[in-house]
Amino acid sequence: MTDLVEKARVNWPGICLAVTLAMAASFLSMRYGAPAMLMGLLLGLAFHFLMDNPRVVPGIEFSATQLLRVGVALLGLRITFADLTELGWLPVASVCTGVLLTIAFGVMCARVMGLGYPLGVLTGGSVGICGASAAMAISSVLPASDKLKQETLFTVIGVTTLSTLAMVVYPLVSHALHLNDTDAGIFIGATIHDVAQVVGAGYSISGEVGDLSTFVKLLRVAMLVPVVVFISLFVRRLARPGTTESALPIPWFLLGFVALFIVNSVSLLPEQLVTWASSGASWLLLTAIAALGVRTSLKDVAAVGVKPIALMVLETAFLALLALSFIVLA
Repeated sequence: MTDLVEKARVNWPGICLAVTLAMAASFLSMRYGAPAMLMGLLLGLAFHFLMDNPRVVPGIEFSATQLLRVGVALLGLRITFADLTELGWLPVASVCTGVLLTIAFGVMCARVMGLGYPLGVLTGGSVGICGASAAMAISSVLPASDKLKQETLFTVIGVTTLSTLAMVVYPLVSHALHLNDTDAGIFIGATIHDVAQVVGAGYSISGEVGDLSTFVKLLRVAMLVPVVVFISLFVRRLARPGTTESALPIPWFLLGFVALFIVNSVSLLPEQLVTWASSGASWLLLTAIAALGVRTSLKDVAAVGVKPIALMVLETAFLALLALSFIVLA
């Protein structure tokens, strides 16, 4: 008990800073319509100088890691088994295939460009699955390094920016291609990176498109668990060639995601509690991203270079073309 109180005392200043920045980001998002995640990152970067104060460092690190993992676990409450079966097997298979092919495409392009496989996995996973949340979840199981911190922050900024652009452009593309409501909903839900931008783009066309695109997006969110587990296994195998250990290195927050997904599927929790917990996930992820911004300098982001930007643009274009191909061939 004494240790717990001491840890709370040490972490409290940094957590308060991260939460305050998250609240400010949420206010700016509601007031001006800007993505909350992007606002959280930018505010965090502006307060990077506070990392010189040793009082806030432990809490910032705690917010960027532990609060992130709790937030990812709570995302399990946003989907159910019924959601996965409602559309039928073909759209579900198409969405899952699109996620896997986008990650593979990202790794391949990263190798061709002379970038490391972690950046290809990180950017491909964030584009293919669920934007900033996926980037941070994947980053948590990749080999830790200062370079990874830079690449993670870059990926979060890049995927949020591209998602915002897609929110504006993709409804216009749907209209130009004369997609019906069903095809437009699948296209938007299968291609835009962040959930909030999917909602914005879908409902800007119609309520039916908004409902379907949000549902398809949550199918991609469900891919987070198997993808991160596979990456964790792969990284472990690289670190320990020939290992015969049988224990699966599954992070606890992914087990939490699966457990909450099952609980939500069988309706064991009151609907109001599920709503509160889902909202709490958004707040925890926003707080974690604000903390990530605080602990990283703009100089570190600039050091990533031009090639990663091209990589993310290529991945985004690849996913959009892939989704349109599935729609045409279906």
